[in-house]
Amino acid sequence: MSSSPENAAMLAEAQAWRARDLAAVWHPCTQMREHPDTLPLVPIARGEGPWLVGMDGRRYLDAVSSWWTNLFGHAEPRIAAAIARQATTLEHVIMAGFAHAPAVELAEGLLARAPREDGRAPLARVFYADNGSAAVEVALKMSFHAHSNRGDARRTRFVALGGGYHGETLGALSVGDLPLYRRVYAPLLMEPLFAPSPDAGLALPGESAEACALRAADALAALLAEHGDSVSALILEPLVQCAGGMRMYHPTYLARARALCDAHGVHLIADEIATGFGRTGTFFACEQAGIQPDFLCVSKGITGGFLPLAAVLTTAHVYEAFLDDSRERAFLHSHSYTGNPLACAAALATLGIFAEDDVVARNRATAARMATLAADLAAHPHVAGLRQTGMILAFDLVADAADGTPFDSARRTGLRAYRAAIDRGVVLRPLGDTLYWMPPYCIDAPTLDTLAQVTHEVVEVATR
Repeated sequence: MSSSPENAAMLAEAQAWRARDLAAVWHPCTQMREHPDTLPLVPIARGEGPWLVGMDGRRYLDAVSSWWTNLFGHAEPRIAAAIARQATTLEHVIMAGFAHAPAVELAEGLLARAPREDGRAPLARVFYADNGSAAVEVALKMSFHAHSNRGDARRTRFVALGGGYHGETLGALSVGDLPLYRRVYAPLLMEPLFAPSPDAGLALPGESAEACALRAADALAALLAEHGDSVSALILEPLVQCAGGMRMYHPTYLARARALCDAHGVHLIADEIATGFGRTGTFFACEQAGIQPDFLCVSKGITGGFLPLAAVLTTAHVYEAFLDDSRERAFLHSHSYTGNPLACAAALATLGIFAEDDVVARNRATAARMATLAADLAAHPHVAGLRQTGMILAFDLVADAADGTPFDSARRTGLRAYRAAIDRGVVLRPLGDTLYWMPPYCIDAPTLDTLAQVTHEVVEVATR
């Protein structure tokens, strides 16, 4: 940036906002002692497509879709217009005892796009929440309560996958397996049964991703054989365990998990909060295994990244377990902003864009380009585990790729990569020492080229 008076004023404004922020705001998922030096704060003025524009005028490529929420780019005009129209008629109304068109139309649209499985009654009801963690809480409670209402009060436990993550509220945190988030709150949490992850990165020498998934499914079968009559539900992230380091696995695991849940009377909860809405190569990741869950949790991309909203889709069988004259048998779970009309309008516009633009087909072409641009990273001596599922591409920064030796955690290699990327105008927020691309779907070929070039530079800088 040049040193013109205008640019100097913009830099001063950015610094003033940075100081005001650090005097008043507590940021999420952040050790605040790291601000302002170790982890520089970046004040943002606006967004334009895949780009964020800082208050100092610098542009940053949003390669992580603002925590995986943004689908079609910042300030997407169709979604913005839908919110503006809705704001002039109804901004919010209590959903207990009231209805409004955006919530009804969105529920119909979600059910129409939900995964379908031959021979299984389709998902039939939608319960709204505010965010992904809340959706998981709803699914866990609803599963247990449905079993209880049907007279099976023994089912008080949940099965989750090693390395999984489902959110930060206590129920969601309970079924997560990331010590960084879970350890300090352990005395407050439920104790689930953890099944081995089907992560293809855990494959034995010479073992295929599919064989690795089937081996993990055998372990799940053994666990359910021992504990199945006390288990309410199995919860998993289909195909990609995102926050756990972008662990990816073969769809055959989902098919086996579905069959095992059926055999033991256990619900299957699919957490598609990050993997849904076209991110993995299909509209929902479950489609790649041809399975349908009992509960489908969605959030993040549901509004295109504009507003917080979540939904839990479930079956008529689950819904009917709550129908009774007794209020105690009802599902008395609520959020003040449940089914917010503005958020529902944004989500309806999002579904409309999928219908208008054939987004999934375009994403497959973009994913192929991503694979080509990243291919030579696999040969880098400090890169291991290059992997991709749809428009999620990830790799690990390691001390020695030949044997997978990690860097000393105190070195904070991932943070070095993040800072080097920010200096070059790209947001690559790492998961430990795992770097990943999860860009907005609107990213074009020249911008992908920029992302690849910067990533290659960042790997060199961070691993020296």
